[in-house]
Amino acid sequence: MFKRLEQKWKARPLQIILIIICFALGGSVTGYAAKKIIDLFPIRQDWLWAIIYILLITIIWPLAIIVVSIFFGQLKFFTRYVRRLGIKLGIVASSELRVQSQKSGVLPAQIAIFALIISVPLAIGIHWQKLH
Repeated sequence: MFKRLEQKWKARPLQIILIIICFALGGSVTGYAAKKIIDLFPIRQDWLWAIIYILLITIIWPLAIIVVSIFFGQLKFFTRYVRRLGIKLGIVASSELRVQSQKSGVLPAQIAIFALIISVPLAIGIHWQKLH
């Protein structure tokens, strides 16, 4: 069932399950924390709420996933994972990964635009449900 993930992440089946649990809990903590923080501000415009929410999630998620991974013994995996993600997004410098991303044709800006296109409608939908 998890053979592809085992090969990609070089992890055992139990570790894959712990990693998936960390992703789920880290995402939930991130969403909860971002909502609590954004509720402190009186924001009425949907577009502004969505932008601030996405920025908060972008900042909080790496921290939340690292903290959650400590409790499940997956700190080493998530430290490397967050670092690789930062490199792909162009936040962390690494010449080795830049060469690979240029060969594949995927640039950090393209990844960021794709994430924004996916995230904004979801965030606006969440905010819309909150108002009505």
